[in-house]
Amino acid sequence: MFIKNKVANNAVWIIGGKVVQSILGVVIAMLTARYLGPSNYGLINYASSLVAFVAPIAKLGLDSILVNELINHSDREGETLGTSIIMSFVSGIFCIIGLVCFTLLANPGEQITVIVCALYSIVLLAHAIELIQYWFQAHLLSKYTSIAMLAAYIIKSVYQVFLLISGSSIYWFAVTSALDIFVIDFIIYFLFRKMTGQKLAFSKSAARRMFRQSRYYIVSSMMVSIFANTDRIMIKMMLGDTQTGYYSAGVACAGLTSFIFSAIITSMRPVILEANGENEDKFKSLLVNLYSMIVYLSLIQCIGITIFAPIIVKILYGSSYASSVEPLRWIVWYTTFSYLGATRNIWILAKKKQSQLWKINLIGALGNIILNLIFIPIWGITGAAIASLFTQIITNFVLCFIIKELHPTLYFLKNGFDPRNMVNLIKKVIKIKENSR
Repeated sequence: MFIKNKVANNAVWIIGGKVVQSILGVVIAMLTARYLGPSNYGLINYASSLVAFVAPIAKLGLDSILVNELINHSDREGETLGTSIIMSFVSGIFCIIGLVCFTLLANPGEQITVIVCALYSIVLLAHAIELIQYWFQAHLLSKYTSIAMLAAYIIKSVYQVFLLISGSSIYWFAVTSALDIFVIDFIIYFLFRKMTGQKLAFSKSAARRMFRQSRYYIVSSMMVSIFANTDRIMIKMMLGDTQTGYYSAGVACAGLTSFIFSAIITSMRPVILEANGENEDKFKSLLVNLYSMIVYLSLIQCIGITIFAPIIVKILYGSSYASSVEPLRWIVWYTTFSYLGATRNIWILAKKKQSQLWKINLIGALGNIILNLIFIPIWGITGAAIASLFTQIITNFVLCFIIKELHPTLYFLKNGFDPRNMVNLIKKVIKIKENSR
């Protein structure tokens, strides 16, 4: 059977929570972007990009291996979580210091930029504690984290509405991302203690064991972050805050439905990893089905947003953000390939091919920088979007043909694009629903 009831319920909770968050997020982002204007909105997104740039170092790649670690060391979950949190928290402190120093050098004389980036970087500390959520993912109990995230998002939304009503400065908006994550951290830690009774602990041996696996993901995640955020950083430096604001609005519109893909991948990851080594046919079947879902759902999204881009931008951000329409039409297409990359990485983790990640993402990062340097001066923010699309195609599709160790993933790519697999998948889902009645 393709989808166990537990997996389906887990996905429903994730998607349900994310739908409400997405609706709230769209409304608040729309009001915030209109209030701040393209320039200040661009500055906030510049800070966000810099934080995302160093986040892989702060997380030490632990977010990529933690579910697998919890499954393989189920008798030492408190130790595994506690060790990963402490490692990430300490790394986060150093990252904040480094980010502030970089901003001082890259933006001399821009005091507002430095302060906004420093305030925004507090979120790195919150992300360390957030690693507890992977315990819930490993046990397919994401309904609890979904409830926690929803509660935190409501609190954050109320706070942002207060900022808008009171006419607060940009500094207060810079700390909103950390606010909701700290609330989530408090709730999920309370739930973890209540449900397990385990205490978080630190172990040097666990730290060494996890770092041996996660170190591959640090460089690879940094490379991913480079070609995911280089565009906004380079736009800020080459074209200014206003153009960064337009581009960021396009990115936000393209990501409106990203929660669906994240929920599907998050829910399927533990089941696929568990099947690996136990039942190879089941492992392949699950991964092919995941590829099919990602491919066809993302194609529907891409076609829809491409057609209705002007209407979407006007409704969400207003006519002052009309310059976001053209880059949006390119940005949305690279999401298909980015989701394929996230799916491929499950196979990489299962088959212990992490050492290949640095090659993939190094090529992607260098390629993205070069393409941005060429395309931004020619086509402006639309050029940055085209550069990102080419980068995603190269790293998540073309390299699977070039790198020998990734050749097995071509089987999943081929079958994922095969419409017959998607039809069979739909039939299985319908059959499961009929049997559950």
